[in-house]
Parts: sequence; C-alpha cells; structure tokens
Amino acid sequence: MDKGTLSELHRIFQEVQSKPDIKSALDVLFLSMRGFFVFDNVAIYLSDRKTRGLDILYARAMGRGKTAEADAAWGEVAANDVIMNEHMVIHGPKKGSTDDDRISQTFLLGVPLYIGSKLRGALLFVRFGGPEYSDAHIHTASLQAVWTSALIEHKELQEARSELDSVQRQMRLQDDFVSTISHELRTPLGFIKGYSTSLLRQDTKWDEATQREFLTIIDEETDRLAKLIEDMLESARLQSKTIQFKFSPIRLDALVRDVASRVKTHHPRLVVDLQLEPVPPVLGDGVRLSQVFENLFSNAIKYAPGSSITIGAKAVNGRVRVSFTDGGEGIPEEFIPFLFERFYRVPGERTVTGTGLGLYICKQIVMAHHGNIWVESVLDRGTTFFIELPANPAL
Repeated sequence: MDKGTLSELHRIFQEVQSKPDIKSALDVLFLSMRGFFVFDNVAIYLSDRKTRGLDILYARAMGRGKTAEADAAWGEVAANDVIMNEHMVIHGPKKGSTDDDRISQTFLLGVPLYIGSKLRGALLFVRFGGPEYSDAHIHTASLQAVWTSALIEHKELQEARSELDSVQRQMRLQDDFVSTISHELRTPLGFIKGYSTSLLRQDTKWDEATQREFLTIIDEETDRLAKLIEDMLESARLQSKTIQFKFSPIRLDALVRDVASRVKTHHPRLVVDLQLEPVPPVLGDGVRLSQVFENLFSNAIKYAPGSSITIGAKAVNGRVRVSFTDGGEGIPEEFIPFLFERFYRVPGERTVTGTGLGLYICKQIVMAHHGNIWVESVLDRGTTFFIELPANPAL
C-alpha cells in the first residue's frame, strides 16, 4: 500500500471518529471509501437477540438502482446467509440476465460483523451491472466491516454507559430518599410522642392554654405525617398506573381560584396575584389537578418564603396554559432537567423539608391528562412552572 493511500485512509478514519453519531460516521465511511471500492448500495443488518430475526441498522443507495425493489437492492437473503453460515458470501447475477438489464445483474458481497468477538450481523455491498468483486475489493470491504463493527460497539457502549449512569443516579436518589424519609417520619412522630407523653404525665398539671398548644402541635404533626404517607402511596400508584382518573369538563381558571382561596386560609400573609384570562374548558380530574396546584403552592411557600405568587392562565394554540411564578432565589440551570424525577431534591436545600415526590406527582398527573409541565428559572429573579392541557372545543 503506497503512502498516498495510507494518508487518505488516515484522513477518512479521523473524519469518521469526529462525527457525533453513528449515522453520520457511517455516511462518511462509505462515501469516502467508494474512491477505493465502488458499490451502488450498502446495508448493515444486525441480528435481534430476542426474536433472532434481522434488523436493518443502516441502508443507503449511492449509485445505480436507487429505485430498485428492496429485495434486490439490500440483499437480506445474503445477510441471512452470512449470519447463519458464519462466513463471507458473494452472490453473482441471476441466470438469464442481460447486459441491458443492469438491475437484474446484482453482485452481492456480504461480510460478517463481529462485535465484542461475537458474530452479530452482516455488512452488505451491492453492485448493479458488475464488475465482479476482486481480491482487493474483498480486502477493502473487510476493512470497512472492521470499522463498522467498531462504530457499532462504540455506540452500544455509549448506550450502556448512559443506561448505567441513569440506574446509578436513580439508586443514589433512592438512597437519599431512604435517608430523607427516615428523618421526615421520625420528626413528626417525635413531636407526637413527646407532646402526648407530656399531656399524660401524672405528676404535672397543664393549664388549658398549654394543653391546647400541645394538642395543636400533635394535630399539625399528624397531618404532616399523613401527607407524607399519602405522597409515598400516591407516587407508587402513579408509577404503577393504578390510579383511576375521573374526567369531566373543568375550567382551570375557576379551579385555580378555588385552590388559591384554600391556600390563603392557611397562609393569610401570602400574596397571590391572579392574572386569569377566560379560557376554554379542559377534560380533567378536578381532584387530581387541584393536587397539582396545591403542590406548586407548597413548593413556592417552602422554597421562596415571603415571595408573592403570580398565576396566569390563557389559551395558546388550542391548549390552556397556566403559569405559576414566584420571586424566589431561582433554581440553577444544571438541576432543572432532574426536577420532575422521583425522589429528586435540589442539592443544598437540606434545610427545607421534603421527600422529592411533589413535582414527580405533578408531572405524572399532568401527563395522564395528555398535557405537559415544565419549568423556567432565573437565579435571584424567580421560578415559573408552566402547565399546558389540551382544550376541549366540544365542551
């Protein structure tokens, strides 16, 4: 092999390696290699480990026969031959073809693809009208098969690494959740046990005001414990899709007003600015959607204490959009993609109680309504949650 050929192969290899995805890398590989080895069509088949059938990973027509029938153009039969018999195959034209019928003069070259030392597929080259494959052509095709196998293996390793990272992150979240939930359970139980034990003491007499204070604390901590347990059960039911939704026509602007009124009875100092335009009704479960807005209020009160809350509603392209804005510290951009994951809590917020289930529950409920929920945030300026649900024009 001369120096010029080596330099060209090195250039091709570097360009292939620089591509961000396997399709563009294969495009570069096969287009560039046509200068050494002319073919009309190329296809990559991989065997499906479950069905043991063939899946086509890549196919491209580059020369004559672009409008040919799929069976003639892509060589699935030859690919099966390669994989079943574990060897390279060369198929020539069918008997009776003529020089004037180039599509029927199909020359197929199938090369095995070994990925991780196992035969996993076949690389098929197709020529219409010849010439026959020479030894040099076969060596060039084999080189392309090696590169193709390396690209596929790299892709599968990236996918496996990404899946592993996701599993590890979920395991960390669950570990954090166990630690958090243990603390969250112990705290109200500690209050309930402590104050009830104090009230039951025989050696101490509590005046009526003190008794009422103790009982109020017990009542509030019981509610907190019940809410915590309900969130855990709710998230499990949503994850397993066992919750039954009761859909009916709902005006989201009216629903938001009702939820805001209830929240203000418990937080009279909370400033809520309602900017609700008349919006068409949606088909939804009023109880579950109220739960979504209550969770957003709870989040704003915890993470943006003292801030006012602005809630807007308007119709947008056949959908109803509700925006929920606070003026808190905001959320760093790198944490936003994970906010709706189960058990996720923004790092550094350990002083704020919570299990990381609230926003997960919100997302699952909104998705069950064929809607969408997302968040935008600017540090030191605040956070806005958006909810979009399809309007029902028939109502």
